[in-house]
Amino acid sequence: MSEWLSWPEIVERYPNQYVLVEFTKLDEDLKYKRGRVIATAPSRSEIYRKLLEADAKKIAIEYTGEPPKDEAYIL
Repeated sequence: MSEWLSWPEIVERYPNQYVLVEFTKLDEDLKYKRGRVIATAPSRSEIYRKLLEADAKKIAIEYTGEPPKDEAYIL
């Protein structure tokens, strides 16, 4: 999982998964253009555990599917 990918490529490779994505910089809309997936997990609690092990400094947590109905999101 060390290849730098675009968001559509990440979604295609890791469907319906939480992903930890390392990125180098953000655009003017505070979104990254490319990232390196450093961990995946089917649940939010599991991806948070993996976050504790990550050594990258710039990390995003994303979900590649439709948001689960039982979770709340702040935009």
